[in-house]
Amino acid sequence: MSLIADLKPEEKMQGCYLCKYKQLLKNKNGKDYLTVKLQDETGTIEGKIWAIHPGIEEFQVDDVVQVEAEVVLYQENLQANIGKIKRAEEGTYDLNTLLPRTPKDVKVLEAKLFAMIDEVQDTGIKKLLETLFYDETIYKYFMMGAAAKSVHHAYLGGLLEHTVTVAEVGKFLASCYEPVNLDLVIAGCLLHDIGKLYELSAFPKNDYTDEGQLLGHIMLGVEKVNEAKYNIPELSNEALLLIKHTILAHHGEYEYGSPKRPKCIEAMIVHLADYSDSKLKMFEEVLRGSEPTEQSLGYHKVLTRNMRRSML
Repeated sequence: MSLIADLKPEEKMQGCYLCKYKQLLKNKNGKDYLTVKLQDETGTIEGKIWAIHPGIEEFQVDDVVQVEAEVVLYQENLQANIGKIKRAEEGTYDLNTLLPRTPKDVKVLEAKLFAMIDEVQDTGIKKLLETLFYDETIYKYFMMGAAAKSVHHAYLGGLLEHTVTVAEVGKFLASCYEPVNLDLVIAGCLLHDIGKLYELSAFPKNDYTDEGQLLGHIMLGVEKVNEAKYNIPELSNEALLLIKHTILAHHGEYEYGSPKRPKCIEAMIVHLADYSDSKLKMFEEVLRGSEPTEQSLGYHKVLTRNMRRSML
């Protein structure tokens, strides 16, 4: 199989890929053609199907497809001119090799997550974290889920990576100021995006669910905490209130979709830790996706700025 990241112009591309986009268009002469986006764990490539013939079989978005194509350079970007494409038969591919994943060791991240839960001193807060993260279903999807659909950490293990990093940054910030309740910071960091499990569907779709569209991960996260509280008599009303406030306030400002602005120092720390990791991850992903010798990295729509690599 040809890995997308290794493709070069004038090479043959052959293997199984995940179809992430498909659209029927017309050229200037009114002739139909298809444009698609193909993905594996190393990246994506745009593909063109210029003529429909028996070698072009039926397939849909989110299907795994078997492809034969020629790679060309078009407007400084690689493009796959597809000669044959069909749905891949089950058993001929491993879906996990077709999805981008965290570059970090998942086992190390998992160990850090559970170590931070063990650090919590308040019995009720600790029981809340254990109730949620030790749940078999939550554990399964949290370890592999994405932290976003596309903006940052939008890959297998992205939610785990983002959550652990936010908690590490939050703990550091908590150590710089006083008085700060470290248990509330850890709980807020670990739970701030728990609603993403219900906002986004599982891979390979990783798209917004009906709950995600209508309620959003902030409300869904608060609902999940409310459901868990009933089996935790040790959890004080004050701790529960502050944890829910921290989830509601973690986007920081109303214009960023935050129902509340942070009103306690712990909620502000969680917001700033989340903000820092999300923005810096966007920078990192652009840097990782470009050549080490490339200084000008183009305009980033989300960060709304031209980006540059330091060349010292």
